[in-house]
Amino acid sequence: MLRSLKITDQFQRLVELAARLAGEVSADALMLLVEAPTDWSLLRQFLPDIRLLLAADTADQIEGAAEAGFPVVLLNMADSPVYEKLTQALLECVADEILAPGAKVIAIYSGFEADTIDSVSIVNLGEHLERLTARDLRLLETHVPLDTLKTVVDLAVEIGREGREGKPVGTLFVVGDSRKVLASSHPQGFDPVRGYTRKERDLGDNRVREGIKEVAQLDGAFVVASDGTVEAACQYIDAPATTITLSKGLGSRHWAAAAITRKTRSIAVAVSESTGTVRIFQNGEVVLRIEPFRRPMKWKDFEYEPPAPE
Repeated sequence: MLRSLKITDQFQRLVELAARLAGEVSADALMLLVEAPTDWSLLRQFLPDIRLLLAADTADQIEGAAEAGFPVVLLNMADSPVYEKLTQALLECVADEILAPGAKVIAIYSGFEADTIDSVSIVNLGEHLERLTARDLRLLETHVPLDTLKTVVDLAVEIGREGREGKPVGTLFVVGDSRKVLASSHPQGFDPVRGYTRKERDLGDNRVREGIKEVAQLDGAFVVASDGTVEAACQYIDAPATTITLSKGLGSRHWAAAAITRKTRSIAVAVSESTGTVRIFQNGEVVLRIEPFRRPMKWKDFEYEPPAPE
């Protein structure tokens, strides 16, 4: 049975603190990442003058919230880190025109202990969604099914955050319009996905995604069909970049992403090897940037030399 979120004195003080912070920084809304239903009418009583958005993984966690007048986002991301949940929730709010791309939001969530709301963050969407509009998001979904795009982006964020065996990894996924993409690319050598069945190349399978993480260490791009099947790997993208303009500091991987999306109706997802940042390209331009969590700390054994005997 699902527990209910108790509105304790500590919880109330934290939310009221977030509301005051929202006033100080002129935030557009609060977003509460909930893990259980609560007394929505009571929640409304001590936040009468500020816009509160709610996000949850399952429908039962947020049952009754919409009827109480709260905008709600259903995530279905139970196994994802909090940062990715917040990113997806805010992205969907922009897509549904609940928030503007440049909005400032105060996020309230369980950052340290499960089932305990204990953290507050200021999220400035202008830093990540500066040029993104609701129309752009709809076009993204028109070109590539949102489920497929989400699978690829989640995988890219994992690669950017985790690297492989302690080393940073950069890679490129080109999704959709795969026939034209393949016509504008060629293998750089051995293609590690060649000869496998479509089922064995389906990114919906966790084992396939783990295998792709290994292959991502090799040079070249992945070409992914709209249904999430990896059509080819280690591909050299051969598309003209003469009309492309990108920010300084972006390398050949990003130029290839821009060029192929200008030439075809694909969407490219590029992972920066140096920072782990994920950029989504459409029609030759960056339409979304996602900053993953910091890469995990690498622990080393404490080196201790005993003192020399006297």
